[in-house]
Amino acid sequence: MGATVISIKDLSKSFGKHEVLRKIDMEVKEGEIICIVGSSGSGKSTLLRCINKLEKQTSGNIFFRGKEVRDVQREVNEYRAKVGMVFQSFNLFNNMTVLQNCMLCTRKVLHLSKEEAFDRAIAHLKEVGMAPFINAKPDQLSGGQKQRVAIARALCMNPEVLLFDEPTSALDPEMVGEVLNVMKDLATTGLTMIIVTHEMAFARDVSTRTIFMDRGYVAEDAPPSELFSNPKNPRTREFLSRYLAG
Repeated sequence: MGATVISIKDLSKSFGKHEVLRKIDMEVKEGEIICIVGSSGSGKSTLLRCINKLEKQTSGNIFFRGKEVRDVQREVNEYRAKVGMVFQSFNLFNNMTVLQNCMLCTRKVLHLSKEEAFDRAIAHLKEVGMAPFINAKPDQLSGGQKQRVAIARALCMNPEVLLFDEPTSALDPEMVGEVLNVMKDLATTGLTMIIVTHEMAFARDVSTRTIFMDRGYVAEDAPPSELFSNPKNPRTREFLSRYLAG
């Protein structure tokens, strides 16, 4: 693996008196595919939202290539251009076409010309199999198609790291595969990815590291071959018991 891209030190997050994340230490290196698994309420999505600065950590630090990401809007905007995010609820603009959704941020944030933004959007929509739908509005698409557009939109920013927050959890079962296949293809490109998922087979087969979170802690962090076949932590074993039995 390459250099450290993101470094998290002693990160905690509380909502009122409820402590959701507890002293998280984590490093993300270039080219890693990290899947984060765990029960609902274990802090997985909150960790991702803190990494993307959508939530302000209560304490601790986040570094991007050795520099702390401070809560200054200009710095946060620059950081998010490099660390993109795909949400479980798609977050597409319903009043815009697929093409407009993919061109908006590159025009507004990266200040690309209309021609450059168009070419980049078409290239990434082709990559996820959505080029035939450039003139469609989101409400004309299936959930799987919306998520593929959301992935293309994130890729248009040429991120160094892409975060996925349970990208298949809002999808009907028959649509899950089409999104996971796009993500499997992305995993072969060298893009650094952090994925919160309930898809255990995907995590086992695609990740280079799998993290199990429990009650706001990183309970186990290991290669998938180790975590899925011989988990060390009793809580990891308990969580994976039904999967391992299958």
